[in-house]
Amino acid sequence: MPTPHNTANTGDIAKTVIMPGDPLRAKYIADTYLDNVVRFNNVRNIYGYTGVYRDVDISVMASGMGMPSMGIYSYELFKYYDVDNIIRIGSAGSISDKVDLRDIVLAIGTSTDSNYAKQYNLPGTYAPVADFGLLNCAYEQSKLYGIAAEVGNVVSTDVFYNDNPEYNKAWSNMGVLAVEMESAALYMNAARLSKNALAMFTISDNLMNGQSLSVEERQEGFDDMIKLSLETARLYNIGGGV
Repeated sequence: MPTPHNTANTGDIAKTVIMPGDPLRAKYIADTYLDNVVRFNNVRNIYGYTGVYRDVDISVMASGMGMPSMGIYSYELFKYYDVDNIIRIGSAGSISDKVDLRDIVLAIGTSTDSNYAKQYNLPGTYAPVADFGLLNCAYEQSKLYGIAAEVGNVVSTDVFYNDNPEYNKAWSNMGVLAVEMESAALYMNAARLSKNALAMFTISDNLMNGQSLSVEERQEGFDDMIKLSLETARLYNIGGGV
């Protein structure tokens, strides 16, 4: 059913959704990789499309930036549109010598400085993690296609311009690979609603040495991640979640 943020009707959205942050990247994926594409949403320019990728129905929809935005859109997809699986794709900043520009990170878990989990009234600190089936499928596909992918923890932050100069170093000291801004909310929504989620990233910036990709390099460098997410979605659907 339509929501305040999504005009899709029941059945318009596939069971698995690829979710970039950028609406124009959602459009790029639909235009470049999907057949028989139908746009189901453009409210607030958060574009959503459903199409066919190698004989499997897959949707792609933007999440916007930050955990509040991801929290809204992923919750509605899971709760009101019967979506089972969301694969977040996006950029991240490296804070580890294990990953550098253009590398892909598969987030097995996501630490966070966000207060998102407070709503659940948990008697402790919650650790949001990926669905292992999706994670394992993505990792196996990365090996099959020769795409270098590092599995590890990331941190989802609410702050892009952080006033604490030691912020990245502190997380790096705990073995965290990269910083991004959405995955903790996605993983918590999936857990609370008994759904499945995975986040994968292309490293666009090295926050330790200041190197970064240009706008053009980001677009080119994201294609491996997009293909990996689509193949993961396809095989996960064919295998019935195995």
